[in-house]
Amino acid sequence: MKIAGFDIGGANTDLAIVDFIEGTNKIKNIACDFKYLPMWSKNDDLGDTLIELIQNIGDINSIDCIGISMTAELVDAYETKKEGVLDIVNKSKEIFNENSSKDIPIVFIGTNKVLSLEEVKSNSSQIAAANWIATAEIAAQISPNCIFIDTGSTTTDIIPIKNGNECAKGRSDFERLGTKELVYTGTLRTNLASFLNTVSFKNKDYNVASELFAITADVYNVLDKITIEDYVCDTCDGAGKSKEESARRISRVLCADLDILSFEDIIDISIDIHQNQVNQIARSLEEVVNRENLDLIVTTGLGKDILAKEAAKKLKLEVKSMDETLTDEECVVAPAIGTAIMANKYLNSLNS
Repeated sequence: MKIAGFDIGGANTDLAIVDFIEGTNKIKNIACDFKYLPMWSKNDDLGDTLIELIQNIGDINSIDCIGISMTAELVDAYETKKEGVLDIVNKSKEIFNENSSKDIPIVFIGTNKVLSLEEVKSNSSQIAAANWIATAEIAAQISPNCIFIDTGSTTTDIIPIKNGNECAKGRSDFERLGTKELVYTGTLRTNLASFLNTVSFKNKDYNVASELFAITADVYNVLDKITIEDYVCDTCDGAGKSKEESARRISRVLCADLDILSFEDIIDISIDIHQNQVNQIARSLEEVVNRENLDLIVTTGLGKDILAKEAAKKLKLEVKSMDETLTDEECVVAPAIGTAIMANKYLNSLNS
């Protein structure tokens, strides 16, 4: 039984094709891929991207079911989340109907349950930004009592799990921002000015320019914490992704350039910026930890070691990585894998 799990984000669309032993939840194989797709400007390319991803690692006609989770409904190409959800649902339905020789069932991950295609139209609010529900499925297999942190390119989810079930206080992104279970900060796309008030450099604090000069991908590029292949998003200035170009963008955050600051200076500045972002995540993590009385942290996502692990260590918490059960590549697309797992369970429940 092959299930294609998609996680359609605002910037990246992820796919995991999970092969299950028929009638069970036991996994035989996982194949995964992802593509940068800025939905705020290229949402009309979504259908082609979904098919391209499947063709890269499989065959659409070998797929038995498609599961979809999403966060892309929030992009400003849509006036409301409902509009975004329904557009993504319709584009997905159309492209799979057009390219498959059989009728493949499509299901969607909601904040309360898995929904069929027919149920989505009257429950669109449940579908919005529910991919963290899917990741919780995997984290619960590592420990039934933990807090999982998924730090991706753009956001960080901090989700408590008790007795094998997620127990987040917030359901929507709006609610989770208030419960500190969502921190809008990530490994690649985050504007440095969004979390920096000052930068410490040579024992002096400097105010920062509140402009979109540089992003976290530039910092972790300079610090060798990501590879050039990881840097999938666009640069702020439209220039390249070399370390020197990243350093130049970072210098502008201090209204400087590489005539004023050396590359070694930029490294020192980047170390301070990194710590500021770790602190940002740690503040929210500490609130969830204290509220839920949980002290085991399970990390996943592109930033699992760069940010999530460091935030947990700062609070002296026990840390496990989802790479105990998944590869590093699979951890990056964990919500897509979780989506496939939930879709498979849904199908098995219908057949039992």
